[in-house]
Amino acid sequence: MSSQAGFFDFENRLEQLDAHGNPLRVLVDAIEFEAFRPTLDAVRDKVRKSNAGRKAYDVVLMFKMLVLQSLYNLADGQLEYQVRDRISFMAFLGLGPGDDVPDEKTVWLFREQLTQLGLIEPLFAQFDADLAWAGFVAGKGSIVDASIVEAPRQRNTREENARIKEGERPACFDENPSKGRQKDTDARWVTKNKKRHFGYKNHINVDAKHKLIRQYTVTDAATHDSQAFNDLLDEDNTNKDVYADSAYRSAAISARLREQGYRDRIHRKGYRGHAIKERDKQANKNKSKIRARVEHVFGRQAQSLGGTLLRCIGLVRARARIGLRNLVYNFDRYARLVAT
Repeated sequence: MSSQAGFFDFENRLEQLDAHGNPLRVLVDAIEFEAFRPTLDAVRDKVRKSNAGRKAYDVVLMFKMLVLQSLYNLADGQLEYQVRDRISFMAFLGLGPGDDVPDEKTVWLFREQLTQLGLIEPLFAQFDADLAWAGFVAGKGSIVDASIVEAPRQRNTREENARIKEGERPACFDENPSKGRQKDTDARWVTKNKKRHFGYKNHINVDAKHKLIRQYTVTDAATHDSQAFNDLLDEDNTNKDVYADSAYRSAAISARLREQGYRDRIHRKGYRGHAIKERDKQANKNKSKIRARVEHVFGRQAQSLGGTLLRCIGLVRARARIGLRNLVYNFDRYARLVAT
């Protein structure tokens, strides 16, 4: 015979989850989410026309909803369902069984507001400053790399694709608004390891000491890795070594590193008619022991933090989603560092 669940049943179950290593408890204990309120309050700066209707949800609560969404790569509807269903999600948000849960439309609107206001980058920069204040200053050199982030694939005609490639938006997309809303004219195709990918690239700078993301930029997938290199240099790293794979090797990049006081640790490569020398092969092998740490970051994002598939259309939204994913990776990484 079942009995009605009470408040203490909820608390007891939560204690049991925590005893078994609830990862969300580790995260909420490590991150001071309230510190982001001044930045997030920009969403509420718009003066309400009337006091009618439901009071807006707390901005920190909504931000933590997006953190959960990024951690588990959930669609808006799935996020609402999981928060209502999972005790660990409710506890992470500071909600009880009887509290209201933001619905999927509210989640979408809040994320759109953050995107339109360009708040993800300030939030990322704020936490990076917090990391330095907590003693996690970037050190032992910078590692630069990029990873493809898949977007929903498009089914366009050859003529439509040709126009998009020329930077034009096909007129038929706007003639049919329902169709046009589903068309991503910013994402691009790229071939890597003989496989075709459609989407964007997450270019990052990771410090070799802590494996935290210190700089990032987002482009379409067809943009060559080296084109984003200048945006990723981190002058705050206490070590001026810069590691990257051979895709970044060029005379222009090497010259820029010298001019700005960095030490070039980019992999060497051979050219047609000029095979790579044995000493360069050995040097590359030694560099790889450090450079490989950036792969741990991408692996963590792909395998443990909800995957890399985007659930949005357009470069502006992609920048916000990927930027948030990078921030959430830093949350997770920092929580693990302080827990050890």
